[in-house]
Amino acid sequence: MWGHEGPRWGWGRCAPSSMLLLIQLLSAAPFGLLGEETRQVSLEVIPDWQDPSPNLLHIRAVGSNSTLHYVWSSMGPPAVLLVATNTPHSTLTVNWSRLLSPEPDGGLTVLPKNSIQFSSALVFTRVRRLGRAKGKSAEQRVHPDPSANTSEASAKPPGKPYPPYSLAEFSWNNITDSLDRATLSATFRGRPIQDPAGAFANGSLAFRVQAFTRSSRPAQAPRLLHSADTCQLEVALFGAYPRGNRSLFGLEVATLGQAPDCPSVQEQRSIDDEYAPAVFKLDQLLWGTLPSGFMQWRPVAFAQRQRGRESSLPCQASPLRPTLAYLLPQSPIVRAFFGPQTDFCAFNLTFGAPTGPGYWDEYYLSWSMLLGVGTPPVDALSPLILGIMAVALGAPGLMLLAGGIFLLLWHKQCSQYQPIN
Repeated sequence: MWGHEGPRWGWGRCAPSSMLLLIQLLSAAPFGLLGEETRQVSLEVIPDWQDPSPNLLHIRAVGSNSTLHYVWSSMGPPAVLLVATNTPHSTLTVNWSRLLSPEPDGGLTVLPKNSIQFSSALVFTRVRRLGRAKGKSAEQRVHPDPSANTSEASAKPPGKPYPPYSLAEFSWNNITDSLDRATLSATFRGRPIQDPAGAFANGSLAFRVQAFTRSSRPAQAPRLLHSADTCQLEVALFGAYPRGNRSLFGLEVATLGQAPDCPSVQEQRSIDDEYAPAVFKLDQLLWGTLPSGFMQWRPVAFAQRQRGRESSLPCQASPLRPTLAYLLPQSPIVRAFFGPQTDFCAFNLTFGAPTGPGYWDEYYLSWSMLLGVGTPPVDALSPLILGIMAVALGAPGLMLLAGGIFLLLWHKQCSQYQPIN
């Protein structure tokens, strides 16, 4: 399931076709005229008064005629429920005794049930470690042969896999301690309960969740354009000792399937890299046809906290594959809301390459994504790119126009010439 072909950096094959360029130019204006939709957003840690250790974070984003519910939890593996309703008055109810039981079905409910327009979930199941790939040169690994079978290549791991860390077997902090209502954020931070090798003795894995009240863009790369309909997740690994020289890390992600198919993954390309230098791609996972739910990310991670271009790493995604529920670490909140769901699809994200910068430089790795409902945010071409294109496309036209006028005037002068007798 591990992706092999990474993002292609620079121009080359990333340059869009003229038709795609025309579509982007035509679509830039309508998106600029839509304005900004705002929501009233609240963060709430829902406590179990008998046992405060379970983490359950509820983000409620209320609009004029709809409500979005994001329910994040580190009970079992970290997971999030995404529920969209067509009323600003929908509420989340929690039955703790049922949620913490071996059969948590019905432990989470959004009321009224008939207001639910969309619902799905993401589960972050395992952290994987990969050694250096053997049998190919570094040049072949970074720039694979385009004539090769990419579907088969993308399913092969880029190196020898080590035993993974199941995130259901991590111990997580109390989410209340990191709740920040000013920035609408909270952080789940954890490490393995059992770590015989001591890899996480001075390290941890963090899931930072942030909601937004309006459209904007973060100050740090990859600066994904978010809206009031989205929630951002930043995954950061730091201080953990890798196993092997220049070994890579990966993250396994599972989502609810839509029998008999998995959600679709789309790739968008653009010549504009203003907000993420040298990254010309944007990947997104879509549940059903638009508008529905989506997961959106740029295929780039960072090996330094400053997240400069020099520390950027390729992020490779494997294809989604149907996966039986019993093969994955189980999330109580997903079972509580959806019941004994058996249709799951899973894919893997691999961060970095055997050459260039990597986690081993500063023992740090971060990656970001957006989760939301509706039409995914789309970057319009920046004024700089539009200006360059206007000059590049307009200059030849002006030259042709000037040449035509000159020839017309010259011909007119020649026709008015009177010879001397």
